[in-house]
Amino acid sequence: MNSSNLSPSEEPAGVRLQKVLAGAGFGSRRKCEELIDSGRVSVAGVVVEVQGMRVDPESDVIRVDGKRIAAPLGTVVIAMNKPRGVLTAMSDDRDRRCVG
Repeated sequence: MNSSNLSPSEEPAGVRLQKVLAGAGFGSRRKCEELIDSGRVSVAGVVVEVQGMRVDPESDVIRVDGKRIAAPLGTVVIAMNKPRGVLTAMSDDRDRRCVG
């Protein structure tokens, strides 16, 4: 059955492992597939041998080269009403007021 024909309740749970690895900063999804192919990635203590494995990054223990990767943080959006005359920068070499 094609996944596009699945209802939301029938779709596979979790996120593709290479997407989680890419989000954790291990490179592009293609580079993360190479990590998996080389046997450097394990989930729950078992070396991953197939592409497309789905994981729950919040509960599964994912390791690359034996080191556990941190669960991804959700997206944080900060809204600010920037006052007039304040620079949108973390710092300024001319000591002007900045949001940072």
